[in-house]
Amino acid sequence: MQLPRPIQTYFTARAPQDGDALAAAFAPNAIVHDEGHDHRGPQAIRAWWLAAKAKYRHHARPIDVTDTAGRTVVRATVTGDFPGSPAVLTFTFGLAGDHITDLGIG
Repeated sequence: MQLPRPIQTYFTARAPQDGDALAAAFAPNAIVHDEGHDHRGPQAIRAWWLAAKAKYRHHARPIDVTDTAGRTVVRATVTGDFPGSPAVLTFTFGLAGDHITDLGIG
């Protein structure tokens, strides 16, 4: 499956060592919406990602990707320390050039 480079970085980054690479995949004004909260800017997104990795010790494996209305939608199997694991979640990415501008997880 061919994923755009910043999305590939999102799914292959390992915590904590790849935190800076993950942050660099996001645009300066990027926003992530997850679990009812918004995280704005690469450093806040990096902090959110590291905290989620520490809490859930999870890994997401992409199943498929579609482009819908200018968005890249990736369904992924997420396995970790949370109720209902493994679960299939939908990651909806906005992209501008080589950066993620927004990400919604649900």
